[in-house]
Order: sequence, then C-alpha cells, then structure tokens
Amino acid sequence: MHRPHPVEAEVADELAEVRPDLLSRYAAELPGARAAVLTRLWRALAHEPLPWITGRVREREELTLRLADGRRLHGPPADPYATAAYVTAVHLGDAAYGHPARLMSDLRVPHGDGFAAELGHSVASLALSRAGQPDRPPEWPAADREWEWEQRVVDGHPFHPNCRSRPGFSVAEQLVYGPEHRPVVELGTVPVRAKDCLVTGTWPDSMRDGGRLLLPVHPWQAAHVLKRPGGEGTAPDMVLPAHPLMSLRTLAVPDGSHVKTALSARLTSSVRDISVYSVALSATVSSFAEAVAARTEGLLHVTRTWGAATAGSPDLAAVLRESPQTYAATDRGEQVVPVAALTATALPESPSWLADFTRLTLTVGLCLLELGVALEAHGQNLLVVLSATGAPLRLVYRDLADIRVGPVRLARHGVPLPELTGRIVTDDETTLRRKLFGSLVAGSLAATAGSAAALGAALETAVRDLPRTADLAALLGGPLPAKALTLMRMSPGTPSDQWAELPNPLLAQPW
Repeated sequence: MHRPHPVEAEVADELAEVRPDLLSRYAAELPGARAAVLTRLWRALAHEPLPWITGRVREREELTLRLADGRRLHGPPADPYATAAYVTAVHLGDAAYGHPARLMSDLRVPHGDGFAAELGHSVASLALSRAGQPDRPPEWPAADREWEWEQRVVDGHPFHPNCRSRPGFSVAEQLVYGPEHRPVVELGTVPVRAKDCLVTGTWPDSMRDGGRLLLPVHPWQAAHVLKRPGGEGTAPDMVLPAHPLMSLRTLAVPDGSHVKTALSARLTSSVRDISVYSVALSATVSSFAEAVAARTEGLLHVTRTWGAATAGSPDLAAVLRESPQTYAATDRGEQVVPVAALTATALPESPSWLADFTRLTLTVGLCLLELGVALEAHGQNLLVVLSATGAPLRLVYRDLADIRVGPVRLARHGVPLPELTGRIVTDDETTLRRKLFGSLVAGSLAATAGSAAALGAALETAVRDLPRTADLAALLGGPLPAKALTLMRMSPGTPSDQWAELPNPLLAQPW
C-alpha cells in the first residue's frame, strides 16, 4: 500500500543529484505527505457535489460513499474543517489505499487520470517542502523580516488536494524558487517599448530605460515561457535580489515593495499569469478599495497598488504593490502576519484568541459586504496586525484582483461607483456572500481553528457582538459555502467557480 509512487521516485532521483543531504529527510516525510493530501482528497469526496458520487451514508465511525458504478468507498467521518492529516487509508471495496494518486486512478472517473497525476506531484512536492524545515516551529514572534512569516507556510492550501502541486518545476527549481526553501531569487527584467505596453498607476523611473519599460519577470517564466536567452535568462538591464512570498510568484524586493509577476504554470489550481483585464482595472480598484477600507474605523487597511503594466499578454506583465508591513507600528512591537502563517507559529496561548480574531475578521468582512464589497479573504490575501503580545488588532488585505463589487449595495450607502466592468461587478447576493463566506469563514477561519468544534465555538462567541444584518443571518442560518476545489479541477470545461455546501458548525449538523 505504501510502495513509492513513480513521481516520488523521480523526485528522489533528482534530489540525489542536486541536494543529496535532503534525501533521507525527504523519504521520512513521504508518509506524512501522503496522509496530508489523502485527507484533503477525502474531505472533497465526502462534501463536494461530484457527479459520480451518488450517495453518502455515515454509520458509527465510518463514512460510506456510493459511486455511480455501484462500488463503495469507505473511510472515517470527514470533518470539513479539520486541518490535521488524520486519514491514512481509505477502502475501495476490499482494497486499501494510502496514496491519493493511486486511489484517484483506480476510481476510473472522468478526468481522473489527469487529477491523479497532479496528486502525485502534490505528495512528492509536499514531502520535499517539509524536508528542509526546522524540527520545531519558531516561538513568537521570531521574525525580523516580512518574508520570514510568508515562508513559514510549508504545506500550501489547507484544504486543496493539490496543496503543493508544481508540475513543470524540477526539483532544482522548487529549491531555488519555492518560498518554503527560503531562497533569494534573482528577479530580472525584460525591456519592452513603453508604447507597446498598457500601464496603469505610476510606473517608477527606476524601472524605465529611456522609451522602454523594464518589466520584472520571474526567472522560471523567462526560461520556460518567454524563452529568453541564457536559461535563467532575464535580460541584463536590472536584476533584483528578491525574497519569494507564499504565492511564489510575488516577491519582496530591496526597496520594500512587492512585485507580482506572471507565472504561466498551474500551481494548486490556477495558472498564475496576470490578465490584461486586471492590469487595466488595477489603479481604479486600488483607489476604490482604499476609500472603502477607510469606513472601517481603522480596522482594515488595503495595500495600495503603485503601478501595473502588461505588454499585451498575460505571460508578460507585472504589478507593483505596497508592503503590508507599512501598517505595523514596529516601534510598539507590532507584526503583520498572513493568516495562513498563524498555524505555523507558536502564538502566545490565550483561550479567547480565536474568538477575538474571528470577531475582528467578521466585523470587517460583514461591514464591507454590507457596503457592497466582497473580499476574497483567504489566508494568503488576508493578514492580521498582532500586538507585541500576539493579540489581533486590525487587518490588512492585499491583491484586489478577485474581489466583487455590488453597485446596488454601494448606491444604498452613498458610496460612489468607480468605473469598473467585467467579472468584478455583480449584484447577485449569492455570489457576493459566497465570495466572502467561502474565503473567510470556510477558508481563513476554518484553517486557523483546525476543526469544526473549534470553529463553531469561535463563531458562537464572536457573533454575539455583531450587528444583526441579512448577511449575518445568511451566514448563520444554513450551510457554509466553500469552493469545490476538486470538482473544479475535474471540470475542465467549466471555467467559473463551483461550490460545495459544508455543514454549518453552529447548527450541529453531522458530517
């Protein structure tokens, strides 16, 4: 059941060439990586509306899934909010499966083979990511520089089976570009005639050369997509020593700003390029979000977009952003921490911390939703400002590309509607609520809580102090929306988001 998967063996062979000192640690991390990915997959099978699962029955301490072809899949009850790797094997008929890729292959469902290949990469890359980590989590605060917080996020997405899938990246490339490996990346530039570019905001003089813009380009993109000369191949006009943040393609550069680069590789679920649409709207959305955040009485700051540019292609574009650290009072010992990094740090123990954090995030999220702005508040976009003792004080939000804006709600509150078009604009109530609740409650808060019981307790305490709005009633009165991440990966013909309904921990529904 635990024989090496072919991808695991391939990674081991590459590792023996480039970092033989990590080989034994990599092998030791494989069982835990298999369990971590299998746990995420089992959650998806148990809760997502996958068309080839026709029934789910829980009896005592076992969950049985009935497949469309009549077979049965058995495993433990699936807590949809658990982040611990508690599934080490499931049974398809009488056969036990401890590797998620082999399980997906043998399910023989549409698009299963491609997804199985990604699961194999996810397991192997996760073991590689874990192999180079310290044995103990750092104590609070133990981070002097912002990227150190980002680089503590080793396991990737807390609920996606493709949490560390990086197809197209060799082992050597993962080691020199992956933030969890703590590299310094030589971020190069490509010169493009200014008249051939779309630019919004202000493009700095330091990234201009006469009539040319110097567009920051990730070295992987330069070598594999743009095919620049020299392999690592960014142009020699400017090279910046940069520290990759948790998204891998966004990096902190020496002047203190963040650079979001195009990376035309499928990481987790999405190809990380930068659309012409998002570049065109970036300045308008940034100014608008800053104005709306000012209505939260200091509880939320939004990092400003300084400038964005594209040479007419999502493969060659970049966004320059303000660092979230701008909003920390460092003289008072404050720290700005990505929510995804909270569980990777030994915060000071406090029985009320999770409830306080939940109250803060819901206060801000529901306030903006009432005004007409739904944040994509997952653990990468959402950051929390913590006091010197670790208490949650206020929030910082970054990356506005996937927020949603409702004109009717804005008008109701006298908020001027900016000149926005396309997918970002919608008055559909379900879409707006799904955007916030799916990312914040079923995402950031669930991952921080780590279980349905802990999430339910935090919500129960936090909501007592919140205004009784229609949005809060929708949050408390039924199932919680969450992106059906596995269904989306297995539905290549459906480009839009698809959704699952998870049991609301406040309603004590079984799962």
